[in-house]
Amino acid sequence: MKNTLLNYLFIAIMLFLGVVNAKAQTNDSIMGFWKTYDDQTNQPAAIVQISEKNGLFSGVVTKLLDPSALPTCEKCTDARKGKPVVGMEILTGLKKNADSYAGGQILDPDDGEIYRATVRLIDQGNKLDLRAYIGIPLLGRSQTWIRER
Repeated sequence: MKNTLLNYLFIAIMLFLGVVNAKAQTNDSIMGFWKTYDDQTNQPAAIVQISEKNGLFSGVVTKLLDPSALPTCEKCTDARKGKPVVGMEILTGLKKNADSYAGGQILDPDDGEIYRATVRLIDQGNKLDLRAYIGIPLLGRSQTWIRER
């Protein structure tokens, strides 16, 4: 009986350590759900889900959090013009480079502009530092997205 109880305790501890380890590993990637913030108000704007396919990372808006946000991308100049923002791929083509992800683009549905994008994880993978720019990264703007649990 005592041996059985110790075995169950050992299994429980190992399962707990496995869950903690798995959680830590998921914070090493940009994949997951991220809360974005409005540049002017600093209020939550949307939830973006980042996923990976064939080594490229992309992000899709899954929910709008800003009640004043337009539900469609009226200022887009490509095939996304007039399309719903929820379900729209706004982040495309990111590739992992050492400690960052680069080579991608991001669409700002508010102004319809498409910017080059680089991202990196900060705060033990709980935050994403996104740099959007035209030309060189020095001439751009940064946002911090917060990982959703």
